[in-house]
Amino acid sequence: MNSLASSVFGISIPVDGDEDSASGASVVAIDNKIEQAMDLVKSHLMYAVREEVEVLKEQIKELVERNSLLERENALLKSLSNSDQLSQLSAQQANPSSTSQGPAVLAQPAQPPQQPNVSSA
Repeated sequence: MNSLASSVFGISIPVDGDEDSASGASVVAIDNKIEQAMDLVKSHLMYAVREEVEVLKEQIKELVERNSLLERENALLKSLSNSDQLSQLSAQQANPSSTSQGPAVLAQPAQPPQQPNVSSA
């Protein structure tokens, strides 16, 4: 066991406990190695967290841009639709199981209702 600790950590651990000063020094050395290892783990974790934060910031930026684009598109579609289409859409959103078309209704351009061809005589 002593040789394993010596080869892994570079320190020797007295098994007998004969030398109190050597034992105290080895405890301090072990504490120092543990502290160094904890500092190394902490620095690696901080680096990983910083990288993840940067990725998440970029994703948030992209999502905000996408949201803004969709809000503008939604406003445009609302302005181009008539009240009948909006009420139909509201009814579909209130009861989504009754329709199989879903949001595809919005993807079609709104066309004004056809006027009958009546010539005035």
